[in-house]
Amino acid sequence: MAITYAQLLTKIRDYTEVDSTVLTDAIIDTFILDGEAQIYRECDGDYCREQATSNFVASNRYVQLPDNLLIVRSMQHITGAGARTFLEKRDTSFISEYNSTDATGTPKYYAMWHRTNNIEYAVVAPLPNAADTVQINYIKYPEHLYSSNDAAVIPNKRTSTYLSTKASELLFYATMVNAYGFLKGPVDMYKLYKDKYNEEIQAFALEQTGRRRRGEYIDGTLRIPVPSPSPEQWRNLK
Repeated sequence: MAITYAQLLTKIRDYTEVDSTVLTDAIIDTFILDGEAQIYRECDGDYCREQATSNFVASNRYVQLPDNLLIVRSMQHITGAGARTFLEKRDTSFISEYNSTDATGTPKYYAMWHRTNNIEYAVVAPLPNAADTVQINYIKYPEHLYSSNDAAVIPNKRTSTYLSTKASELLFYATMVNAYGFLKGPVDMYKLYKDKYNEEIQAFALEQTGRRRRGEYIDGTLRIPVPSPSPEQWRNLK
């Protein structure tokens, strides 16, 4: 069941029995943000996968990465004819040794480089000899459920997010854990919501990293082993 930002705020206050003079919008917003970050780091969900394309700059080792990038999953070189080749990820020290003479050619390797003025770069080797297309497949910063859409890239503020529409109960429990930690009690209620969160994150992880990434045509359906005692075991059970 989907939930809006306003509904989530109201639900948190109703369940904690605390009004807006204690749990202000700004305070609850931090609970939501922290909850989203925790879910994001505990489960590699498909909802944070993204891709972007740009172009190599001839004789320039650097590739500017997307503003909302957190982790590079892979990088592809696309020629003018449309041929795609994956670059291999290496350490920066390998890049320096491999191309110590700044030779140009078709990029084969890449490594994470540095962040300057909030712009992050990767470095490739050899140096590109043409301004071909590069596709970056990456994990983005998660979208943040908020009262309105916001142009800020980090975090992406949206009136509707994947979690708010597809896993609202998980988002609610994650937020409630932070709320009871802030209110400092009762411990049994904190434990209740922590346990609820743990149950939901396990189910969510099974969905995201298991069922969503399996194809019945290739993998078949998940099967649960059914115990089948031997006749001797049956006799021992009697």
